[in-house]
Amino acid sequence: MEHLRLFISSVQREFAAERIALRDWLRADPLMRRFFEPFLFEEVPAKDRPADQVYRDEVARCDVFVALFGDEYGAEDAAGLSPTHHEFIEAADRHKPRLVFIKGADDHVRHPKMQALIRQADGELVRKRFVSTAELVGSVYASLVQFLEDRKLIRQGPFDAAPCAGATLADVAADRVTRFVGLARRARGFPLPDDTPVTEVLEHLHLLRDGRPTHAAILLFGREPQRFLISSEVKCARFHGLTVTKPIPFYQVYRGTVFELVDQAVDFILSKLDLAVGTRAEGNAAPVAYEMPPEVVREAVVNAVAHRDYTSAGSVQVMVFSDRIEIWNPGHLPPSLTLEKLRHAHGSVPGNPLLAESLYLTKYIERMGTGTADMIARCQAAGLPEPEFALSDGFVITLRRKPELAFAKVGGQVVTRSDADTSIEPASTAGQVAGQVAGQVEEEVRRVILILQQEMSRKQLQEALALKGRANFEERYLNPALAGGFIERTVPDKPNSRLQKYRLTAKGREWLAAANGKIQ
Repeated sequence: MEHLRLFISSVQREFAAERIALRDWLRADPLMRRFFEPFLFEEVPAKDRPADQVYRDEVARCDVFVALFGDEYGAEDAAGLSPTHHEFIEAADRHKPRLVFIKGADDHVRHPKMQALIRQADGELVRKRFVSTAELVGSVYASLVQFLEDRKLIRQGPFDAAPCAGATLADVAADRVTRFVGLARRARGFPLPDDTPVTEVLEHLHLLRDGRPTHAAILLFGREPQRFLISSEVKCARFHGLTVTKPIPFYQVYRGTVFELVDQAVDFILSKLDLAVGTRAEGNAAPVAYEMPPEVVREAVVNAVAHRDYTSAGSVQVMVFSDRIEIWNPGHLPPSLTLEKLRHAHGSVPGNPLLAESLYLTKYIERMGTGTADMIARCQAAGLPEPEFALSDGFVITLRRKPELAFAKVGGQVVTRSDADTSIEPASTAGQVAGQVAGQVEEEVRRVILILQQEMSRKQLQEALALKGRANFEERYLNPALAGGFIERTVPDKPNSRLQKYRLTAKGREWLAAANGKIQ
């Protein structure tokens, strides 16, 4: 079929980056490029015609008109109207489908004529607000999918935008939506207030279709996502050697929302990596270092969870070996990307744009299209081999391990070993002794004891260990350390007090003194 012409209008100077990002995404996404060809005015070659006539002709030719409104109004002509305003009027006069996206929530800071244009748009059509390029891409994506469905050009939308069969609003956890709004407001300036009703939040994020939650809504905020999407779980395994062997020494299947899946899988990996804790000789805070930057681990896991093919019966798999970490997901690269392009900053072509948008808004994804390049840069800076990317019945990221790097970073003073792995030699005699001493308690408990300085809150302990999942941290680290009598609460009669902190008990101090005495 002939492509539908999509006209992207805006004040050029203010939205240069967003316009380019939209164009690149539309031309790269497998569904969008099948139906749409984007038009940007600056791509028109020089012609012996007035500019206003050129853009009006292009509006007349387009099938869909996309307008981006911001703070600026643009250069005014003799009639006192900007090019964007003229385009908007032309599209209305010609009855073109108009999609309007407004950046930011504070209209008072805008040019007075832009405020008037936004009010005019409010009275004529539905418009959406956005605060970031990722949110804009997600909003345009959802709107164009709806356009294609209304025109009967597709019978069912892409997976994350399609209604989740059997799911209702009762299957969406309101507390998870509210928590998301608060986090997104702090992280990215999300425009909705904390008390926004759940349905309005879902509508804003394009996560409702005819009043029903989409697959993305269930994956992000569902009470039991795996009840509807059974393969959305993450399977994690730890092997002592270099190959897959049975029985598996450590095996865990994680379920929950995509946020919980990422947190749990990252925490699993970090708990199996070597961690070095230095002395407090330089001050009260003991330096802590993993053998691999936690940011690299998190990016690799987020990539697998966000971009996998959720129509596949396969699950994301994480395998930790003595020399490497392999993270596999049932997904493939879009046609516009190659394994080589992943090694550099590239256009963002998320396999699940609505999932990616919410992950970006909560800073699970930092920047669109730069994740793999950031992983490479962080590994290089840490002295690690570059990550390896491969396609093998899915997409695989391999991260190479160098346990001795953690010891070197903090001086090798106090060291924990992840387990009794004999396939990697300890970095030093101190490392061997530490392994023997620390073997008296579980690895996660050892780590809590070693990093606990004076009195620390649960949040401070998590941050010191670079762990994000609260439930996972409490279950695997905090509660076992309490139950073992190594740490205690500072407010014992009010376990949930907002002032609650933790400190070492006599037993914990005795263990730490024995460990320090043998290592230092």
